[in-house]
Amino acid sequence: MRKFKNALLLFLLVTMSAILFACNNDENASNNGAESSSETDTENSSTNNEPQEISMMFNLHVPEVPDKRLEEMLEEATNTKLDIRWVPDNNYAENLNTAIATNNLPDVFLLKDVTLDQQKEAVRDGQYWEIGPYLEEFPNLSKLNPDILKNTSIDGKIYTLYAGRPLSRQGLIYRKDWADNLGLDTPTNLDELYEMMRAFTEDDPDGNGKDDTIGLTDREILGTFENFATWHGAPNNWGEKDGELLPQFMFPEYREAMDYFKSLFDNGYINKDAPVTSKTDQQELLKNGTAGVYIGTMGDVEGMYKDAVAINPDVVLDVHNYIEGPDGEYRTRSIPGYGSMLIFPKAAIEDEEELRGVLSFFDYLMSPEGSNLLIWGVEGEHHEVIDGKAQVIEENKEKFDREILPYTPLEIGEPATNGRYTGHFEYEPRAKAEELYEDNNNYLVADPTAALDSATWANTSETLTQIMEDATYQYFLGQIDSDGFDQAIEKWKEAGGAQVIEEYNEQWKAQQ
Repeated sequence: MRKFKNALLLFLLVTMSAILFACNNDENASNNGAESSSETDTENSSTNNEPQEISMMFNLHVPEVPDKRLEEMLEEATNTKLDIRWVPDNNYAENLNTAIATNNLPDVFLLKDVTLDQQKEAVRDGQYWEIGPYLEEFPNLSKLNPDILKNTSIDGKIYTLYAGRPLSRQGLIYRKDWADNLGLDTPTNLDELYEMMRAFTEDDPDGNGKDDTIGLTDREILGTFENFATWHGAPNNWGEKDGELLPQFMFPEYREAMDYFKSLFDNGYINKDAPVTSKTDQQELLKNGTAGVYIGTMGDVEGMYKDAVAINPDVVLDVHNYIEGPDGEYRTRSIPGYGSMLIFPKAAIEDEEELRGVLSFFDYLMSPEGSNLLIWGVEGEHHEVIDGKAQVIEENKEKFDREILPYTPLEIGEPATNGRYTGHFEYEPRAKAEELYEDNNNYLVADPTAALDSATWANTSETLTQIMEDATYQYFLGQIDSDGFDQAIEKWKEAGGAQVIEEYNEQWKAQQ
């Protein structure tokens, strides 16, 4: 009987073990199946071919919204679906402020230098992605110039992608035929340039026997004058004096340049309505044969020539950069190396995965293939390559302007980092302008505050800038004297300028 019981017990134990083993196997199989399913879902998700949707807002610097052909080509190349909100350039800041106020921001939008200042507190408040740590993950974005990235940084951190620009494109565009008529050589210093402007005003350079020409054409901002200030030896916006950073208008060289420029106004060598003249009208004065010297971006010479030669077939223009100051040195103002920036709001981009997808799109635009497509379009259709440089096909210029040109705000980097073609120009002065951009790199004067931050400046820059622009033009026009200019400086200090000086110097000295 006992043997029977023992055998029965053994049978039950074996049976139960078998059942438990089978159940355990079923559970493991179920779990393994769930894990396999999860891994498969993840794999399927990572290889999902659905295009990533990216919304953007950019300034439109041409009259009409562009043809979508390039947009569609970029979408195909990057597996994205783009939603670009185009805003006319002169309304861009207003529209951006509205989008921020209504929390209607896209994934990416364009910032200019002034609008970056306005967003710095929002950046510090964590409303935008810090993209610096991600750049090394991308083969092309990782090539961005670290010095230029530093100039865009906030508290040493990178939040934006920049559109690169030559560090100095400044120089003269002038009537070479007028100079030849009067026996004038290309000016190489301030005295020779002054003599050219005098002669272009007083010596009938066009030979029509009328007193109808002036030397220099200027416009409503101090850009033209600030070139003269730098040629005189003044700093670029800010400079060091007695161990302290001070604004340019507190330097004696700035005052010397003011006296030089005032003489142009006193003698009628410049358009006296310059304080209210637009850039279009400023250029028109050179194109229509009224003025003989224009100071600004030398590359503008080609467009100005095409308009000028339609009025006067005999017009000859040339460009030049090298103007020595009183000390025999040539200097040119340097920009921080970028023209605009792109920033990425967290309210629109929800997580790192989405951010990486957006950055991947711009990484393609920084490849030689992507950047050439963006800036030059399709080879053989929009442009041709000549001696390793790109040139828009003349008979397709209208097509290029409609399909390609409006998209330039999307560019990231510059030819040195994104590998795109530089331009080939048949018009010799335009090609010369490109060479002079490079030459200017040997004589740059940097703005020491480019990578510094002032909360007061961010809040009051428009007011402070206007105070000194008004005072400088009032001095040119004889409406105030040197004492009046000193009073304007005091007004500038009281309006927040003194605090700006303190804030810049605190950071600058900490970095020394």
